[in-house]
Amino acid sequence: MPERLAPEREFTMRFTSTPRGARLARRLVSHRLHDWGHPYTTPVNETLTLITAELSANAVRHGHVPGRDFHLQLTLAEGVVRVEVTDTRAEKQPPATPSATDSLSESGRGLLLVAALADDWGVSPRRAAPGKTVWADLHVRSQGHPLTHRVAPGPTDLDLLLATASLLRDDHGSRPEDASRGGRRL
Repeated sequence: MPERLAPEREFTMRFTSTPRGARLARRLVSHRLHDWGHPYTTPVNETLTLITAELSANAVRHGHVPGRDFHLQLTLAEGVVRVEVTDTRAEKQPPATPSATDSLSESGRGLLLVAALADDWGVSPRRAAPGKTVWADLHVRSQGHPLTHRVAPGPTDLDLLLATASLLRDDHGSRPEDASRGGRRL
């Protein structure tokens, strides 16, 4: 994992390893980014929300150990926003390079999206406990736009991104009434 920068802002929470926990993680990241000056409809907020959705879904689907939660950390430091999702399953490591999937497959595209959207991403062992942390970095400006110039995706990539982004529309703009903050379990 690249060197940790001194955080300007940091948000850490623990979620149940369930689809509901993954959905709450995604929603709370979007709300936190909005609070940090990256409004809901900006590219930074939408990109990091999608990355969080993919990493959280992977933690629930591939990193789940019964009775164990996954942890999410969102950090803003020196123009870089990092999303880290930590689970307790060390033996299930994501591939170093995500491979293309069959166009008819209903899964297997999450890390392809993360690799396409993030400026950098990777996997590291969990500190002081069994498991792993999958992280992704996005370089940002304070105005809410990514710093790096991205090449527009090709038609098949765009279809994939639109299909995945449609999963985020179910609760766009809503606030989680039952969520709490401060590192507590949801």
